Order: sequence, then structure tokens, then C-alpha cells
Amino acid sequence: MSSTQILVIVLIALVVIVLVGVGWYLMRRQQLQRRFGPEYDRTVAEGDNRLAAERELRQRERRHAELELKELTPEARERYTAQWDEIQARFVDAPENAVGAADDLVTQLIADRGYPTDDYAEQLDHLSVEHARTLGNYRDAHEISLRNREGKATTEQLRQAVLHYRSLVADLLGSTDDATHDSTQR
Repeated sequence: MSSTQILVIVLIALVVIVLVGVGWYLMRRQQLQRRFGPEYDRTVAEGDNRLAAERELRQRERRHAELELKELTPEARERYTAQWDEIQARFVDAPENAVGAADDLVTQLIADRGYPTDDYAEQLDHLSVEHARTLGNYRDAHEISLRNREGKATTEQLRQAVLHYRSLVADLLGSTDDATHDSTQR
């Protein structure tokens, strides 16, 4: 074999290795985008660069894997559904109280599923792995709840908070939004 043929073979091998590496990298990126959805975009936008954001998301997956999450019993699921229905009904007469109760219920539900609740940022990171589609709703609802505690939330914002909490409750209970009743839309 001539040195030119060897050089061509080496170059072809290098090109194949680079293409496989790029393909693997793009596949991992697509997996993160599918798993985290809007949370992927938010993390990339808030991060220094895409690689650092993707590294953070993979770290979240590793930390999440260490949690001992548990499914709710059918009785607990029914209890949470009944409590949620009560909160929505309470909204009509006392929206401020309903939003506070919704925030408390979501925190308890998250804890009962096995997620840590001591640190809000850590809680969001853990929830982002399996509940990324509704995490933006939780952030928005929690922010409104904080404004509510300061007396700075409008009734429309409180209604939005309850709707946002509703989507997270449904997600955590493993149901759809249609499965929860919505007295806030009446």
C-alpha cells in the first residue's frame, strides 16, 4: 500500500469518527430537548452557553435518579383530587385564600411524591426532569402566590395562578387537566 492510500484511509477514518461524534452529540441534545421541552430552552437562554446548560440538565437527571420517588396510593390520589376540588370551589368566595391553599397543597403533593421541598430552586430542578411541561406554570403560579402574600396580586392573576397550579396538580397526580374540575372558569 502506498503512503497516499494510507493517508486517504486515515482521513476517511477521521471523518467517520468526527461524524459519529457529531451524530452522538446531536442525538444527546435532541434527547435533552425532548425530555425537558420548554425547560431546555429556558435553561439555555439563562445559561452562559448551550454546552453549560446541557451539562446542567444532565446533572439534574443524575440528581433526580438518586431520589426515592413514589407513586401515590389510589386513596391519596382521591384525597388530593378532593382537596383540589375544594380549593377551586373556594376560589369564588376567597381567591386570595384559595391561591395560598393551592400553593400549600402543591408543596405537600410534591413532598408526598418524594421530592425535596426545603429549597425552592432545588425543587424546581428535580421537578424539571419529569414535569418540565408544567414547570413554567408552577413558576408563574408560585410568583403570583408570593405577590398575593404581599397583597399585590389582582383577581385575574389569582385566577391564572389557580389554573397554573391545576396543570401541575394534574401532572403530579398522573391525570389530565380535564380530570380536574374547573370552577375558576365559570
